[in-house]
Amino acid sequence: MPIAFKEWAVTVRALAEGEQLVTLRKGGVRETDKHFVVEHDRFFLYPTFDHQRMDLVRESHQPEMRRALEEGVWPDGEPPLHALTMDGGIQQPERVRIRAWAEVAGSWTITDRGTVDRLAPYTVWTADYASKRLDWRPRHPLSVLLLRTYRIPRPVTVRVRDEYGGCRSWLEITRDLPFEGTPVLSDEEFERASEEIACIASGTGVPAFA
Repeated sequence: MPIAFKEWAVTVRALAEGEQLVTLRKGGVRETDKHFVVEHDRFFLYPTFDHQRMDLVRESHQPEMRRALEEGVWPDGEPPLHALTMDGGIQQPERVRIRAWAEVAGSWTITDRGTVDRLAPYTVWTADYASKRLDWRPRHPLSVLLLRTYRIPRPVTVRVRDEYGGCRSWLEITRDLPFEGTPVLSDEEFERASEEIACIASGTGVPAFA
């Protein structure tokens, strides 16, 4: 079955539009030993609304939160945008739209806040949120993944299943999905940005992928 990587809907939109190039991970409570492992080097991007909050996204990107609601399909229509400012977030949709897949172009582990801060321009999250990811379970390093993202020709709607819930990174999708499409950035744009990211991340970590 196709493998998918869970990420906030607003982050999936940013990845699919070339506005975000990296993601940060520590293990979720439903992962083995609560520790993140790069188990796959190619996967689809699965949008989730778990814990997604407007105040955790940079102000410049907050207008995209409304568009990110298009990644879900609710039986009674999209929830109000103000729900994204409330504790508990919004109710999960019945279906989500998968519109992109990604390849891991680089992987590092980091342990210092300075590196997280320098990576901030390559995400849509607030610096405070990124730092909180680093501080959670401080004995474990933070994984940084550099992603080369591709938009598939036509979004595919997938039913949200109970087993997809919770704090986990990897899902098995129970329908066929195409590894087709075009990269969201040109080779030149991606190479330039990836060199900058590698210089930042490799200052405190060792690349796991060439």
